[in-house]
Amino acid sequence: MRVIAGELGGRRLMTARGGATRPTAARVREALFSMLGELDGAVVLDLFAGSGALGIEALSRGAARATFVERAPPALDALRANLNGLELTQRARVLAGDALAALRGEDKYDLVFLDPPYATAAALAEALSRELPGALRAGARVVSESDRRSPLELTLPLLRERRYGDTMIRIHESAPL
Repeated sequence: MRVIAGELGGRRLMTARGGATRPTAARVREALFSMLGELDGAVVLDLFAGSGALGIEALSRGAARATFVERAPPALDALRANLNGLELTQRARVLAGDALAALRGEDKYDLVFLDPPYATAAALAEALSRELPGALRAGARVVSESDRRSPLELTLPLLRERRYGDTMIRIHESAPL
């Protein structure tokens, strides 16, 4: 897997061994970032980060900083190796633990990536819908990735929805000020 574009375009990313994590396919990442457009100066949260591919792609494309939240040790190892290898540690923070707990902090974000394990996505919808608004800046966008057969149904206003095979991408927006 590689970073698609930006200052780190073409650089290789490590992924966790085993089947516990499922990296976002390159064609899906490319389409997603095309829909998102400019990210200059954005503050990003990558929940259920896995190897960090989405947050790293955002940093490569101009985001100011990113927080990555992951609980699985193999994925955390790959994530930390990627941030170190790409020299992003000054612009990145890694939180090892629960995604919902990370939303209860003081930080506010311009862009949030949600890519929970497909099997748990639908069950997380209510809790994520409740906790997300407190972590968002006015006009922030939330990108969710889930299985199209069991999509992550957030209560935030939906801007866009696209299907790529079995993958459903939804872009939501927080209320503007």
